[in-house]
Amino acid sequence: MPEFLGIDTSNYTTSAAVYNSGNNTVYQAKQLLPVKEGELGLRQSDAVFHHTKQLPDMLEKLFGEHEIGEISAVCASSRPRNINGSYMPCFLVGEGFGRSFSAVNGTSFFSTSHQVGHILAALFSADRLDLADERFIAFHVSGGTTDCLLCEPDENDIVKITEIGTSLDLKAGQAVDRIGLMLGLKFPCGIELEKLANHADKKYKVKAAVKNGSCCLSGVENKCRKMLDDGEKPENIARYCLDFIAETIISMTQCAVEKYGSLPLVFAGGVMSDVIIRNRIISSFPQANFAAPEFSCDNAAGVAIYGYLKSLEKNKCL
Repeated sequence: MPEFLGIDTSNYTTSAAVYNSGNNTVYQAKQLLPVKEGELGLRQSDAVFHHTKQLPDMLEKLFGEHEIGEISAVCASSRPRNINGSYMPCFLVGEGFGRSFSAVNGTSFFSTSHQVGHILAALFSADRLDLADERFIAFHVSGGTTDCLLCEPDENDIVKITEIGTSLDLKAGQAVDRIGLMLGLKFPCGIELEKLANHADKKYKVKAAVKNGSCCLSGVENKCRKMLDDGEKPENIARYCLDFIAETIISMTQCAVEKYGSLPLVFAGGVMSDVIIRNRIISSFPQANFAAPEFSCDNAAGVAIYGYLKSLEKNKCL
C-alpha cells in the first residue's frame, strides 16, 4: 500500500510520521525538545541542534516498531505558516532531511507549513478529511499562534488559509506556560496546569477581551499574578487561566460564525487538547471537531497526509 513520510521539526517537538493510505492509518514517533527547568522554550540555535540529534532517533523508532513498506513521497513542514516572511530555522532540519531522502530514493518531495499540518492532523483525527474539499473555520491554538482561520480547498496548497482573527499580544500557549511557571510547574505546562485546575474550588466570572474577531490575552497573565500575590490557591488560578482562554476562543468563534455563517468548525493545536477548554467550547458549539491529544500537539501526521494529498493532485495531472 502507498505510504507517505512526514517530518515536522517545530519549536517544541521532533516528529516523524507515516501515513498508510490503504488502511487510513498513521504511525508516528515524536519527542519534546529538552528545555531547562524554569525556562520558557529554546533559542532557535539550540532547537536546531536538538532536532539534528533527535530526528534520527525518531526515524529509527518509527521504522523499527512498524512494518512500513515503500515510501511513495516525503513531506516536511518548512515554515510556520503560509504567509510571506514566515520562517523559523528549526524547520530547516526536517526540510533538509526530506529533500535528502527524496533525492536518494527518487521519491517526490513536498513541503507545507506547520499550521497546515496541524489542521490536516485534526481533520484526520476527527475523521473529517472530507472537509479538505470544503470551506470550514479552523482554530490553531498553540504556543506560537492563537489564530481563527477560514480554510478553503486549493490546488497548490491543499488548504488555502485566510486569517479571520488572531491574538494581538500574548498567545494562548504562552499564557499557559507563563502562568504554569508562575505556579512552579515544568515547561511545557499544559498538562500539569489542567491537572491543577481540576482541583479548583472556585468559579470566576470571565469576560474575554475580543474585538473585531481578534483577542488580547496579556490580561490573563496580569490577573493571575495578582491572584497569586493576593494569596489565591494555585488550583483556582489555573482554572481561571483555562476558563479565560476558553471564553476567548468561544467569543472569537462567535465572531467568525457571524461573518461567514455556520461552516464546519475544527480546533487544532496543543492548547486544544486541554479537556477543560474543549468541554467549554463544545457546550457552546456541539458540532465542533477536535483532534485527539496525540494529534493536537505538534506532530508530523498532518504533514504526511499533506504529502498523500499532493501526490493525488500530481497524479491527476499526469
